[in-house]
Parts: sequence; structure tokens; C-alpha cells
Amino acid sequence: MEKQQIDLYLTANAKYFEASAIPVVRQKLEKASDDTLVAIQSCDLKDPTTMLLVSIFLGTLGVDRFMIGDIGMGILKLLTCGCCGVLAIIDWFTISKKVKQKNLATISMII
Repeated sequence: MEKQQIDLYLTANAKYFEASAIPVVRQKLEKASDDTLVAIQSCDLKDPTTMLLVSIFLGTLGVDRFMIGDIGMGILKLLTCGCCGVLAIIDWFTISKKVKQKNLATISMII
């Protein structure tokens, strides 16, 4: 990939990754072929801010965990009403980081 394409992609999608993961993503994109650019751009990345809002309003039902693919914890939160709200409150502070890690894992699978 060209440096300009990589910079453009990282500028547009930096909010989906942790700041410490940006160099890792850049390095993987530099090694990737041009064909993977289309696959990466069509990849569905979760927005951490949206997931935080979902966690605040529907976290006791486990919707946030279902959306990021953590089915086991989603079922636990659904059946226990977020373990009486404790897991829901914990997720308010940790869901953004989990979403960013999930996005990095998604990109890593494509590249």
C-alpha cells in the first residue's frame, strides 16, 4: 500500500483503535497488498462512543456484550440483570477499551 493511503485510512479511523495500536496497524498496512485495502475499508468497525451509550442504556440486559461478540458475558448479564448492576457499571468504564481491542483483532484477521 502507498503511504498516502495508509495515512488517509488511519486519519479516518483512528478513533476505532487505541493510541498504542496505531503503529501496529500502520506496520501491518505497509506490508499488506492493495487488494486488502478494499477488504479493510469494507470491514465493520464498532464505534467505542456508540458502544458506551449502548452500555449505559442497555448494559444490564447484556446488549453491549452481544454487540461486540462476547456472547457468554451477554447471557450472564441478561439472566442476572447485569449481576444486579455491578457488571453494567464496570462495563461503563471498560467497554471502550474492549471495543478498540475487538476492532484491532478484526483488522488483524483481514491482514
